[in-house]
Amino acid sequence: MQFKRFRRRRLNPTIRDLLQETHLRVDDFIYPLFIKSGEGFKKEVESMPGVYQMSIDEIIKECDELKSLGINSIILFGIPDVKDSVGSDAMCEHGLMSTAIKEIKKAHKDMFIVTDLCFCEYTDHGHCGVLDPILESVDNDITLVNLGKQAVIHAKSGADMIAPSGMMDGMISVIRGSLDSEGFSHIPIMSYSTKFASAYYGPFRDVAESAPSFGDRRSYQMNPANRREAISESVADEEEGADILMVKPALAYMDIIRDIRENTTLPLAVYNVSGEYSMLKMAAKAGVIDYERVMMETLLGFKRAGADIIITYHAKEAAELLKY
Repeated sequence: MQFKRFRRRRLNPTIRDLLQETHLRVDDFIYPLFIKSGEGFKKEVESMPGVYQMSIDEIIKECDELKSLGINSIILFGIPDVKDSVGSDAMCEHGLMSTAIKEIKKAHKDMFIVTDLCFCEYTDHGHCGVLDPILESVDNDITLVNLGKQAVIHAKSGADMIAPSGMMDGMISVIRGSLDSEGFSHIPIMSYSTKFASAYYGPFRDVAESAPSFGDRRSYQMNPANRREAISESVADEEEGADILMVKPALAYMDIIRDIRENTTLPLAVYNVSGEYSMLKMAAKAGVIDYERVMMETLLGFKRAGADIIITYHAKEAAELLKY
């Protein structure tokens, strides 16, 4: 008779736990928060149940809840009242993001604040930088200069880590140089190094109010069909000085997560994006899945594929389950 070694290692729950190869921890999670101006403002996003636009005072309360669950890392997105062609509010030391960082740090000194560094939420056209009128796309080099300014504003306001998401060529070297020249060489950069032009972002554009007013972002975000280029993008950002790399989205790109994991020793983050989150929520509402099990299996899958950090809207729910 054949040895039944696989069955022998699975029959008892204690040995199953002893032999589990991949583990989820609350410390793996970064929770996204969306800032609006005003006071006492908290509005749920219809396409993303459980996700809210919030004023700064409400975000401070949210941080109390996050910390009670053991979640100590957040990533901030700003949604200003006034937008213009260059995203001026993003580069203003009295702007929405700058003010939010200062107020959150005042109330929660120990909260680790990551800032999304981009312009799509701040521009009146919804693209990720200054437009080149001839190309009708983002002007890469002018946008790089503005990203450097934005990064310094965030660092001066108290951000703990900068996360550039615009997929501009050369953005890491410019941001690193800008931070270093202003005395912020200690601030790490988590690059959205492999970010695809994905249909999974739909609900995010509702919560961040960042849908492009024309065209799409395929001239600067990655083609979902390209595997070798995906690896090259992250390797290039590592060479420019990124401290942490990222794959976005996550669920349909498990192969890319593994590919990049095998091509770098840097920490690797994934962004479990809005469409992935909303699909599980809607499937749960329809009664076709065991929501909690599918959620945890999905998050575990990201870790198994090679992720060290997971940015996810599921963080609070997952943290509750991980307590037991």
